[in-house]
Amino acid sequence: MKLIGMLDSPYVRRVAVSLQLLELPFEHQSLSVFRGFAEFERINPVVKAPTLVADDGTVLMDSTLILQYAQALARPRTLLPATPQALAHELRLTGLALAAIEKSVQLVYERGLRPAEKQHEPWITRVTGQWLAALGQIEAELAATPLPCTADTMRQSGLTIAVGWEFMRQTLPQDLPAARFPQLAALSAAAEALPAFQAAPHGDGTVRRLG
Repeated sequence: MKLIGMLDSPYVRRVAVSLQLLELPFEHQSLSVFRGFAEFERINPVVKAPTLVADDGTVLMDSTLILQYAQALARPRTLLPATPQALAHELRLTGLALAAIEKSVQLVYERGLRPAEKQHEPWITRVTGQWLAALGQIEAELAATPLPCTADTMRQSGLTIAVGWEFMRQTLPQDLPAARFPQLAALSAAAEALPAFQAAPHGDGTVRRLG
């Protein structure tokens, strides 16, 4: 398999870390959807990161859908709990994490790509409110029930929360009120110390092979 996209994308990094924890071998090509548009287009005409090229040549996109495929390949190894109640809680946390990531990406694009005179402050205020609301919900959940954070116990929710937090810390430091979210910060710090995270650090590098 081949994973296409840069690790400064939380969606690409989410897949890269998950594939390692699922013990699925893959090759990583760090390719920008901006600077490498033409090359990316030859692999996936939609130019969407992450893109996964399966061993049979099938091209997949969207991190959640890619991870559904990865879970099927990795069975019985899994990053999801088995019981319906535990799975519902897991999916709730993952959904909150993905919502926070989506809103933070919108803020990064609004601030980084749109000219200042064309930025719409009511929209920024709305997105910021949604972003902080999602982080607040996660913080409350973690305070009530801390998530396991070792290479053998980490689930998809903790992984996605940690990857998202690091993305926000790197890209929105002036907007992220980190002191309001100590549980999130602690989970992310613990996750970033794990080999699978260290092998796929946020940035423009490529995934290092574990072992």
